[in-house]
Amino acid sequence: MPNEDELFQAVQALLEDGPQFPPPAERARLREAAGVTQSGLAGVLKTSLQTVKNWETGKSEPRPPRRGPYLALLEGWAKRYPQPRTNQPPAPAQVEETAPVQTEETAPAPAAAIVAPRPSSTRPASAPRPAARTRPRPTLGDGPFANGPLTVLTVEDGDLVGYGYDGLVVDVPATTLPDLVEWTLTHGRFGAPKLDPWGRDADPLLVLTPPALEYLGLPVQLSDDEQLAGRLDAGHPEIKRIEAAQWQLTRRGLGPWARIYRPAQDNRRMCVQLCIPSWKALDTRSWKNAADLAPADLARVMSLYASRVMTPRGSTAVTGLELMTALHPPTRASAPDDEGRRHSAHNPGSLGTEPMEPPPCEAVNGHPVLADLPRFHIRTPAERLFEEAYDWARPLTDEERRHTHLVGIDVNMAFAAASNGAAVGLATKPVHVHNPNFDPTVPGSWLVDLSHVDLDRVMVGKKWVDLCGDLLPSPFTPDGTRPDGPAWYATPTVAYALELGYQVQPLEGWLRPDSGRYLDAWYKRLRDAYMATMADLGVPDGLAPREFLAAMEGHKQRDPDAAIVLDAIKATVKFGLGKLQQKAPAGYGWKPGQPWPALARPTWRPDIRATVISRARVGMHRKMVALAANTARYPVAVLSDCAVYAANGTSPLDVLPYTEQGKTIPGSFRIGLSPGMVKHEGTQTVTWADRVRADDPLCNLARIIKSGDTAGPDSGE
Repeated sequence: MPNEDELFQAVQALLEDGPQFPPPAERARLREAAGVTQSGLAGVLKTSLQTVKNWETGKSEPRPPRRGPYLALLEGWAKRYPQPRTNQPPAPAQVEETAPVQTEETAPAPAAAIVAPRPSSTRPASAPRPAARTRPRPTLGDGPFANGPLTVLTVEDGDLVGYGYDGLVVDVPATTLPDLVEWTLTHGRFGAPKLDPWGRDADPLLVLTPPALEYLGLPVQLSDDEQLAGRLDAGHPEIKRIEAAQWQLTRRGLGPWARIYRPAQDNRRMCVQLCIPSWKALDTRSWKNAADLAPADLARVMSLYASRVMTPRGSTAVTGLELMTALHPPTRASAPDDEGRRHSAHNPGSLGTEPMEPPPCEAVNGHPVLADLPRFHIRTPAERLFEEAYDWARPLTDEERRHTHLVGIDVNMAFAAASNGAAVGLATKPVHVHNPNFDPTVPGSWLVDLSHVDLDRVMVGKKWVDLCGDLLPSPFTPDGTRPDGPAWYATPTVAYALELGYQVQPLEGWLRPDSGRYLDAWYKRLRDAYMATMADLGVPDGLAPREFLAAMEGHKQRDPDAAIVLDAIKATVKFGLGKLQQKAPAGYGWKPGQPWPALARPTWRPDIRATVISRARVGMHRKMVALAANTARYPVAVLSDCAVYAANGTSPLDVLPYTEQGKTIPGSFRIGLSPGMVKHEGTQTVTWADRVRADDPLCNLARIIKSGDTAGPDSGE
């Protein structure tokens, strides 16, 4: 039974609570009737514009010290601007106690108030958001992930709040990092469902803004030593608090991307991930200015990426690699044994759980398998596999100098497109063979002499054609020079020599008969994310070439948030593939011949990266050969997925022929949105090229065709 003092306190609280506020819609009506803007009201009450919006949409209620003054203002306005009379009949009287009333004894108060979507924060005039563009809110229901994959935490009116997908806002009753983690796992309902039946759900992601860091007792910036170490000093009080609360940190500690966890309980994973933008978690190469966005806008950007790709697990490189694993988990549940129990078993089509030692030809410099090589030894093409993207250029011919312009065309998502359909080795170690017969269906590395392939005469389709081979790069080397003897190549490169009409006889091979199209699901996921985001930017699929080129003009200015997501998706492809061959870290006492942490991953697979790059490079060459065979047009420069051609016009349509029916040369470049098709990269004059080459005869014009700026790298994608 409560005592008399407790009852007096409860009654006094009711007396102090005072009159009730008018409904949210009435608050807005009164303010508008008085001719006061939301910004003006926020200034008077010394609060944020977003807080006023929340009061007027019912997302939150005023609290002291602003509650009393705001109520007095509303009461004054109500006397001055009463509700207009209507002819509507009065509402019927309510019957009291028609339903049971929940009390503290029957329904405990929630640990946090979950509020409905509210408008996002204001944006600078330089990056307007079109009012007509809306994004559908995901339908997540009332399940364990009802509030989306992540929340961006900040402080408003002295309290911690979290912004989620589509403007969702959550009041967070936590004052320390351990409390925040506990609340997230108990009441937050953040996370995302697994991408494969044998995978696992994504952990909740908490993005901590500078105000949230200060609120939780964490530094807004890391010190120089902490930045070098990549984590907060182990003696920091908040780390001690985490440990005292029986939470653990992974080996990378409390850094820009941190994981706080406890061992799983009753098969329930207990883990929360942190992202701290002010500690440089969001690399500008991938996320542009995302770290500087307001919390609501940052939540929109990261939630859109999470819904289309996956909840970020670190950098876009890490996330790209984690996406491969999420779509092809290494293990699955076995069939029941005699006692009806299931066990962890290898999942067919995956890379397995064990790291794979590469053959010497596939190992990067410094790898332990090369420890016996003499110091400073430089490996030749006959000793190492070197499949890299193009970086090739040549002088313009006299005929090309008579053209007016140089036009750059760029292959959309070139490396993603090259990963689609790529046969790669899976979990079985490669087999070493001598003098094998070449099989284009078997992935691996082949030592073979391709110097006899003559680009002056090649097979295109089923016909031999004569070309000017000196005006084309070799398809077998990144710098476009003709090979001069045996070298190691990935399967797609050797297969292309056969396609051009030349026989090959490998001398040696490291072959992977256990193969599959491991990257197909990865490609499809990223392709769909790219296509959906381009549609957000006003470039839908299916446009005719001229319409597509017009839609691409200024597309990133139409929706700044979607533009950031687009860059992050592209970076996930590029850096994710690069992570397959992560090299040894500089410094930290590492010496050549010693292992480094990346080698312990099953996804450290330089052979898979080589296969994709090989397919991208020979695919680029195949398109250039088809165009040259039909139009006598040759590239003057190629950089990765960008080729530059001389033209008497400024558009890709002045380079690529199209019929009135919208058809172009089979097997060559096609203008359009899909991965593998091309867009306009940039146009400059031939006079500009002469000026650039006069200062730097070796300049690759494809590197700067977009910006025209010789002072630094091109800003192109």
